[in-house]
Amino acid sequence: MARQEEYTPPKVWTWDKENGGTWGSLNRPIAGATHEKELPVGEHPFQLYSLGTPNGVKVTVLFEELLEAGYSDAEYDAWLIRIGDGDQFGSGFVEINPNSKIPAMVDRSGPEPVRVFESVAIMMHLAEKFGAFMGPASARPELLSWLMWQMGSAPFLGGGFGHFYAYAPYKMEYPINRYAMETKRQLDVLNRHLAENEWMAGGEYTIADMAIWPWYGRTVMGESYDAGEFLSVHEYGHVIEWAKRIEARPGAQRGRMVNRTSGPPELQLHERHSAEDFETKTQDKIGD
Repeated sequence: MARQEEYTPPKVWTWDKENGGTWGSLNRPIAGATHEKELPVGEHPFQLYSLGTPNGVKVTVLFEELLEAGYSDAEYDAWLIRIGDGDQFGSGFVEINPNSKIPAMVDRSGPEPVRVFESVAIMMHLAEKFGAFMGPASARPELLSWLMWQMGSAPFLGGGFGHFYAYAPYKMEYPINRYAMETKRQLDVLNRHLAENEWMAGGEYTIADMAIWPWYGRTVMGESYDAGEFLSVHEYGHVIEWAKRIEARPGAQRGRMVNRTSGPPELQLHERHSAEDFETKTQDKIGD
C-alpha cells in the first residue's frame, strides 16, 4: 500500500471549515438552527420533510406501500428539504429533528401533533399505527434484528465507503480499502441470508426489506457512487434478485420518486401531496 503523508493529531482538535470534501461547507461540530424558517404544513394527516436519499426513500416507499395496500388514511404531504442548501438547519426543521437529518415527520392524525425523527423510527411508528408490514408476531425479533442491522451497517457503506470513494477531497487508499472490505462483507451477509429466504424477516415483505433496499438494493444494481464494477456487485446474485422483486412493486417505484432531485427527470417528483401528483407526472411524461 502506498504510504501517504502521516497525520499527527494536535492536542486539541479545531474545526477547519475548508476541510471536508463535498459536504465540508455544511458539516459543523455544533447542533442547532442556523436561520429562521418555518416548515410548510399541508392538509393530510402526515407531514414528511425529507429528500430522496436512501434514508428518505425508506419512508416514502412505506407510505406508498401502505396506500397501495388500501390504507387511505396514510395520505401524506412530502415537503422537499434540500440538504445541499442547508434546509435541515432551519428553525422549523430543527424543532422536529434536533439532529438536523432527514427524514423527519409530524403525525397530525391525533389530537396533538407528534414529531418522529430517524427513518426507522418513522417506519416503525407507521407500521405499528396501521398494523401493516410488520410480519408475523413470531418473526418480530428477526424483523427488529434486521432493522437494527441496517441502521448500524449503512453508515459504513455511506459515510464510510461512499464518502472516501466519491466525496472526499482526494482519493485515500487506506480508508477506501477499509470501507470497501466492510461493504463487501455486509453484502455477503445479505447474500447468504437471501440465499435461503425470499424476504428479510418472517417470509413476508416487511419494513425490514423497505429499510435495507434503498441502501443495498441500489448498491448491487450499480447505482451507488458509480462503484458497481469496483465492488464486483455481480457476485451478490441473491441480493440482486431480491432487489429486482422490490423494484417491480408499484409502491416501491413511486416511493423512490418522491423528493428525488437527481437522475432522469421522469423519475423525480420533488414534492408529493396527493396520488394525483403521480398521474400528473405520468401525463407530463406522455406529453413530452
